[in-house]
Amino acid sequence: MANVIILAVLVVIAIYAVSASRKHFRGEGGCCGGAGTVREKKKLNAPRIGEKTVRIEGMHCENCRNRVEHAVNRLDGAVCRVNLRKKTARISYSVPISDETLRETIEALGYEVQSIS
Repeated sequence: MANVIILAVLVVIAIYAVSASRKHFRGEGGCCGGAGTVREKKKLNAPRIGEKTVRIEGMHCENCRNRVEHAVNRLDGAVCRVNLRKKTARISYSVPISDETLRETIEALGYEVQSIS
């Protein structure tokens, strides 16, 4: 009888873990904490001269999105919008920004830049 109770408890824990993992990998969970923070809406002060799309691995939640957007938005003349589902950041800029600067800024946060186009 004790084995049945233990087995039932383990099954409930496993179901909860699978459910939480699915939410996490769909970007609905809060893997890094702080997901309730308000996203800042930065706009370019000068005419846009270009746009780059960066593919990023390792982003899973709203906090990941906020961290990447905040870091890139701190660069002079850059505005960033992250799409968690596509794992991309679209960066508009009004002054030239090198791919290496973008790569260093994002990878300093612990994410992996797959490509910049």
